[in-house]
Amino acid sequence: MTRVLALDYGSARCGCAVSDPTGTLATPLPPVGDPASDTGLERIAGLVRTHEARCVVVGLPVGLSGAEGAQAGETRRFVERLQAALEVPVETWDERFTTRLAQATPGRHAEDSRAAAHLLQSWLEARR
Repeated sequence: MTRVLALDYGSARCGCAVSDPTGTLATPLPPVGDPASDTGLERIAGLVRTHEARCVVVGLPVGLSGAEGAQAGETRRFVERLQAALEVPVETWDERFTTRLAQATPGRHAEDSRAAAHLLQSWLEARR
């Protein structure tokens, strides 16, 4: 397996996490501010290059029922822009409960990056 970058998208800032090369562990990274801007997209592209990520997973906010609301629509629009800016596949993954898990997980990284790490860990475990 190769490295995967995960994003917990928010319009103000985007939590980030990356897997180890074996696809076993997810580690939080510093968040990216204003991720949908040209500068934000370039910073994300830089993370993909720096960490040699072969895939990007973006958390999709869905309700407990599985229904998508306005935030999911905004996230899908971001994913479209991100896919156009990157040369690696971009996919979405259900991010339910990742914020709560991040709040319960101590660490030095920003809460949204800890949420991205939980999102990525879930994605990695589903692929095993």
